[in-house]
Amino acid sequence: MQNDNALSYHKNVLWIPVVAILAIWIIYWIEIRFGYNFNSYGILPREIKGLRGVFFSPFIHSDASHLSNNSVPLFVLLASLFYFYKTIAHKVLIYGTLLSGLICWGIARGSYHIGASGTIYLLFSFIFFSGIIRKHYRLIAMSLVVIFLYGSMIWLILPTEDRISWEGHLSGFLVGLLFSYLYRKKGIIKEQYQFSKSEFDLLFDENGNFSPPKVVEEPYEDSE
Repeated sequence: MQNDNALSYHKNVLWIPVVAILAIWIIYWIEIRFGYNFNSYGILPREIKGLRGVFFSPFIHSDASHLSNNSVPLFVLLASLFYFYKTIAHKVLIYGTLLSGLICWGIARGSYHIGASGTIYLLFSFIFFSGIIRKHYRLIAMSLVVIFLYGSMIWLILPTEDRISWEGHLSGFLVGLLFSYLYRKKGIIKEQYQFSKSEFDLLFDENGNFSPPKVVEEPYEDSE
């Protein structure tokens, strides 16, 4: 029953993804409309000023193609997160994005790293591994859907192309895996079926020895 109540629609399932997508598109529109370039607000590894990118980089994209490629998976994965894991969705999204950014800041190449890809890999990894770890049939089904839709992304956690921040992808992927384990007992979990004892079971004790219940006889009273 608890799991059934957890899997119910609420406004954040669409509200959060819509706001996130609007935010990154509006910021990109401001860059184009007024001639700004926010790339310097991305993550610059091992530089103090580069730490601001931990907060700002998910909202900054290099071009319309970069933005478009991130928009659809970001919307789908955010909606999935807030539907299936609503009790911990905010923690996973906020803490996971910040931790992913910090790891990227510590391990990445010395260049600006921008885009929502780190968050996308965080969500992809968390949703996939959470379903496997929790062993709940609906969450496993969602894991399979995610791997079917975005399984090819796994190769981009490796240094395949110089222009791609594979370090950001890898950071998000590892944090998603970590959070899927840390939060494995929060929200929907596999329910253990409880078997009730039958009358036959009551004839035996805990060690399997035959021990029928004793019948207490009522004392006989003579009537006058």
